[in-house]
Amino acid sequence: MRHIPTDAERKLWSLLRRRQLGGWYFRRQHAIPPYIADFACVEARLIVEADGGQHADSTHDARRDERLKAQGWRILRFWNNDALRHAEGVARMIWEALGPLPDPPPPSAGEGEE
Repeated sequence: MRHIPTDAERKLWSLLRRRQLGGWYFRRQHAIPPYIADFACVEARLIVEADGGQHADSTHDARRDERLKAQGWRILRFWNNDALRHAEGVARMIWEALGPLPDPPPPSAGEGEE
């Protein structure tokens, strides 16, 4: 799957990689057994999917989403057409779902001391 991404997946990856969206780190083709998410931000428990026409009214996708939600994941699905033609709007929706990056916890006792 990773070796032959769709045009929409390539476009989304160009928006999500290298911490470009508020500093959040995304993985491409991330395994969440028994599924593989197109893109996942593990820290925010957010999955981003690029869907073609074969996903319209898919009962398989609905079951998959329910199982992933039960594991604490949030899922955003975008039609390939929207990812390609309205990339800025899609990026804005993902960024809004992520929110600000949390502050890192303070170092534990003994860490960072010299």
